[in-house]
Amino acid sequence: MNVVISKDADELASRAGADVATLANEAIRETGLFTVALSGGSTPLLLYKTLLDAAVDWERVFFYFGDERNVAADEDASNFKGANKSLFRPLRIREDNILRWRTELGSPLEVADDYEETLQKLSADLPKFDLILLGMGADGHTASLFPGTDALNERQRLAVANWVPQLGSWRFTLTYPVINNARNVMFLVAGKDKAEIVREVLEGDEDLPAKLVQPTTGKLAWYLDRASARDLEHANI
Repeated sequence: MNVVISKDADELASRAGADVATLANEAIRETGLFTVALSGGSTPLLLYKTLLDAAVDWERVFFYFGDERNVAADEDASNFKGANKSLFRPLRIREDNILRWRTELGSPLEVADDYEETLQKLSADLPKFDLILLGMGADGHTASLFPGTDALNERQRLAVANWVPQLGSWRFTLTYPVINNARNVMFLVAGKDKAEIVREVLEGDEDLPAKLVQPTTGKLAWYLDRASARDLEHANI
């Protein structure tokens, strides 16, 4: 595991963005395409801005989403809407290259089944993303894998609708088998309000959802700012 600590959220986004571009170009050279699952939240929006000037063949990049809220694609809470406004439209990404959760389909189970079928087209076996971007909440959740929810124990499905009692709503999320099969996983975490949970996940013993992200053969990196890393005992800040 690699921990990269930046002075603030802007520097974090810049460093992470440079590494995303490098991974994209490496994958395109090797296989002809780059598959990435995006995350929600404010920190990825900063990262997207850094990618607008990156020298990447965007026609060969295919965008998925690690999780989504049960809202329409044009609502402010939608992870897709944030990425569409900050990344897809500025870069003129083709619709065929954007694989979102189709929340308009109807029931949460139908939405999850549809995304499962989308993921199965990636591979006859377990999908292997080149990169999965993740954030983390103050409760230790990542993607929409929340403490105490059924999705934490899912080992067969690739994508599920996850009822989150603490929010009183459905969320959609990739499962651990998919996340931990990725070639690269990047956590992007910023802000002093995340300092305690960052310490618990990286140096504590409790099996919080974010701590269960352990790629089987891929690489795991945490991109933190000084505020979120301030409670780490072994960090060089």
